[in-house]
Amino acid sequence: MTEPLATNPAQPDWALPGYLEVKNNHLHINGIDAIKLADEFDTPLFVISAPRIRHNIKQLLEARTHHPKLKLCFASKANNLLGVLRVVREAGIDVEVNSGGELFRALRAGFRPDQIEMNGISKTEQEIAEAIDAGIYTINLDSPYELELVEKVAARLGKRANVTVRLVAGVGTRSHAGLQTALYTSKFGVSPSQAREMMLRTLERPDLVNLAGLHIHVGSQTPDPEPYAEAFAAMWDHLQWLHGETGHKLQHINIGGGIPVNYLRDFTHAAEISENERAMLGANLSAAEMMENAIDVVRASAKKAGVEHLLDELEIVMEPGRAVIADAVTILTRVRNVKSRPETGENWALTDAGYNLMLSMVMYHWYYHAVNASRAEEDHASRYRMAGPLCDGGDVYFDLHGDGHLPDCRLLPGNIEVGEVIAMLNTGAYTMSQMTAYNGRPFPAAVLIDDGGKVEVVRRRDSYEDLLINEL
Repeated sequence: MTEPLATNPAQPDWALPGYLEVKNNHLHINGIDAIKLADEFDTPLFVISAPRIRHNIKQLLEARTHHPKLKLCFASKANNLLGVLRVVREAGIDVEVNSGGELFRALRAGFRPDQIEMNGISKTEQEIAEAIDAGIYTINLDSPYELELVEKVAARLGKRANVTVRLVAGVGTRSHAGLQTALYTSKFGVSPSQAREMMLRTLERPDLVNLAGLHIHVGSQTPDPEPYAEAFAAMWDHLQWLHGETGHKLQHINIGGGIPVNYLRDFTHAAEISENERAMLGANLSAAEMMENAIDVVRASAKKAGVEHLLDELEIVMEPGRAVIADAVTILTRVRNVKSRPETGENWALTDAGYNLMLSMVMYHWYYHAVNASRAEEDHASRYRMAGPLCDGGDVYFDLHGDGHLPDCRLLPGNIEVGEVIAMLNTGAYTMSQMTAYNGRPFPAAVLIDDGGKVEVVRRRDSYEDLLINEL
């Protein structure tokens, strides 16, 4: 997502005007001193920016200039905190869920059933029943068996289910292998031949299922428009084929999510990260650019076939998650220990947040930029081995594996002291929703900053008693 760098030369490259700024040597988030937040609410602390969420959604909606019938469904797996879902709903977009639990959260957050679509590759009969009973926008089918299960449940409930077939079409991207979800080697979706069989099958029982659309998700943090165009073309071929064979019109095509976030606004560590990783982490592809490329690919085909009306009438669904929430959250963590290794000459800064809150650091060796919020104005030029508090040698913020995914160290001001606050930027996606209480560490609090400097606790800090809440 394209974002201008700070225009004030006194502001560092990671700054975002009006949102992340340096004032009086401290990091400020939407005008609020990060150190005061850490002192008042303790650390670790998730700090969520409601204005930034709205800003990101507004940018994503610019894709409507290329197709006005665009439905945005926030991928709630990225961050399903009720406070976040509330801001997303109030910003005027819809939601994608991946389980019965996420469906429960979405309904509790105030989304109408027609605003909710459901993914998932191992849906239970209960989850399908809950989705059909609620009357949600669509259930994305992941296999022929799942279609049979939906028909069975719909017959039992006496209700008609809206369904979409999830296609996998061999589309690759330049993201991590585990984040590519449209390859034939992926666990997601059905192959083209299976998809056509399923589409025809749905039309045999219109009393039980309404075939509403087709779906492809190419993966997360996709830096290029070409995979989206290829995926859109594959779905369009199926749409045209079905219409030609049966006259059935699909209501929507779902292009999935994966619009990237620029995690490398500050290029300080770029030289220590591999070229491919830099291209992915520093991607600036916007939803509007993606949509323009995807629409251009199919418009010529539609015009040639004389079915432009099918494209014009079609609703296009997108499932942005990371692009909505990643840079809208900052984790504040306090330095709890410092030490040096005379044998190696290395200095260590040990914090109270590790991969228990940022699991992607070990799953994908993901990079989150670190800023000393206590001395944000000072030169970040001293090398530190920065690590979290867990009893695990992999709980570190630097490259243990020599594969170029992470830098060899972290650059911070010199002479770090215990008590200073480190801000981990761009930590909104797949952090809170994946956090763990490993080592008996209670989940942290989360605060939401809104316009006018309003600060609201949207998740209280867990106690030790909460660690035992379901144990007998």
